[in-house]
Amino acid sequence: MSRYMSSRFDALEAYVPGEQPQDMRYVKLNTNESPFPPAPGVLEAVSAEVERLSLYPDPEGNALRRGLARRYGVEPENVFLANGSDELLSFAFMAFCDADRPVAFPAVSYGFYPVYANLYQVPYTEIPLEDGFVLNPADYCGLNRNIVIANPNAPTGRAIPVAEIERIVRTNPDHVVLIDEAYIDFGGESCLPLIQTYDNLLVCQTFSKFRSLAGGRLGYALASPGLIQDLDKIKYSTNSYNINRLTMAAATATLNRDDYCAANSKTIQANRAYTTAELSRLGFETLPSLANFIFTRCPRIEGGALYRHLKAKGVLVRHWDRPEISDWLRVTIGAREQMDIFLAKVREILKEAD
Repeated sequence: MSRYMSSRFDALEAYVPGEQPQDMRYVKLNTNESPFPPAPGVLEAVSAEVERLSLYPDPEGNALRRGLARRYGVEPENVFLANGSDELLSFAFMAFCDADRPVAFPAVSYGFYPVYANLYQVPYTEIPLEDGFVLNPADYCGLNRNIVIANPNAPTGRAIPVAEIERIVRTNPDHVVLIDEAYIDFGGESCLPLIQTYDNLLVCQTFSKFRSLAGGRLGYALASPGLIQDLDKIKYSTNSYNINRLTMAAATATLNRDDYCAANSKTIQANRAYTTAELSRLGFETLPSLANFIFTRCPRIEGGALYRHLKAKGVLVRHWDRPEISDWLRVTIGAREQMDIFLAKVREILKEAD
């Protein structure tokens, strides 16, 4: 770090993204990407837009916002676009949180939440999960502060019912409740319909997982027009052309192929059940998941050691050194062939440990 950086960032610990090896020597099950290519029609849509790269994109993203509005039965005024859901989270922390409006989120959840709170110097509370990494909705009712919850939660994969989310939103009417639904399309139930009733609910989703566009970097929010206007104010004060032409073309095309994305989701859910069952036969404990990943541990091998053994054998998964989850691994659910390789390597490691 140089001597020129502002001292207010001295204690800031930046978010560490999952490994992205460029040589593709690994079976990559560490960052919850889709194992399937983008939907048919995406390549043609992107290619058709290449000749227009000399021009700036539509800063409002009107065509894509209209497409999302049709998809979810809302108005374009209910839709906000961001350069990935991470940028959306950043804008939300800037727009709604400050020293007088602190934020709360689960103690075990997406690692960017405390990073953004520290970046923008927002007081925050990390609410402990119960045994088995269960989120108790009662802990969030009547908090009288902004709330951020990933549903399903990451890295656990556990989800809470929409009725419980509504209770949280209803009992915090003067604060924003952000529900991060990055993984909602793998068996969960979206709370999106609630935005028609509650003007303090902000629902965050992404094109990265279900729609196989992680490389395009596109997230979106669905909320009351007032909250969308607040986010727009931050966006246009930061980076007005935040979504590029190619990404918007790809996203608009994939909205026309829900059948393809839904079929891929069903395959991932089947592979999730298969992998969970096979790990159980090997003595693993795996949490019930409604995401495109599982959170699992082996009683015989410490989590960090198992992560390193798998990496040495060509399989990347995700591990954190935090004491409360250090024995656990988050494993992205890929294609059946990928999961069979993962399971084969686990069996090798267990045999070597005997």
